[in-house]
Amino acid sequence: MATEASKTNALRSPEFFETYLSGRVIDIGAGDDLVVPHAEIFDQHQGDANHILDYREPMQYDAVHSSHCLEHMHNPHQALKDWWQLVKPGGYMITVVPHEDLYEQFNWPSIFNGDHKATFRMGTDDSWSPVSIDIVAATQALPKSKIIAQRLYDENYDYDLLFPRGQTPKNHRTFLNRQISSIARRLKNRTYRTKILKFQLARGYPIDQTAKSDALAQIEIVAQKRK
Repeated sequence: MATEASKTNALRSPEFFETYLSGRVIDIGAGDDLVVPHAEIFDQHQGDANHILDYREPMQYDAVHSSHCLEHMHNPHQALKDWWQLVKPGGYMITVVPHEDLYEQFNWPSIFNGDHKATFRMGTDDSWSPVSIDIVAATQALPKSKIIAQRLYDENYDYDLLFPRGQTPKNHRTFLNRQISSIARRLKNRTYRTKILKFQLARGYPIDQTAKSDALAQIEIVAQKRK
């Protein structure tokens, strides 16, 4: 999700950047959408984020940021532990992942991104997903971890367009459905756009509201490494 960091940044306060993203920052999986201009990018050209300790030394960063990267890791639990090692004592790790209900919409494998290897929930015990991770618990379990903030970002997400749980989705990538989706995305009038999207949903086509729109469907966890 190449623009999700920018979409999230638009909702963060100046104090967020001053507190959590000052000093030396590494942005894992940033692509061309860095969280802050002074961040060090770590993406495929820099190495394999599944094995980041092969490329970077532990405890070198005041902040480690990742947005929509952890779900692509082969072993998300181990990747999170390795990324955490990069954080200096007193520093922060900001992890942003898709919310499994809002993004995956009760279907696995992922309808919208075939490279997803895990789904994420936020502090709940049960899940419909066979590969679900409680990102709150996983972060809290890291050594010397103190969770500073946890937040669901669902701004501009229309819950009326959520695909019904238990219903079998049709292939949303059919030519006709892609053409209808393209028309809907170009409409500036939100009411008309919603009518078209509801028409698609009624015909059994799931809708990725985050694609080329201002809708968010994600979880953010901010953790500090205690000294």
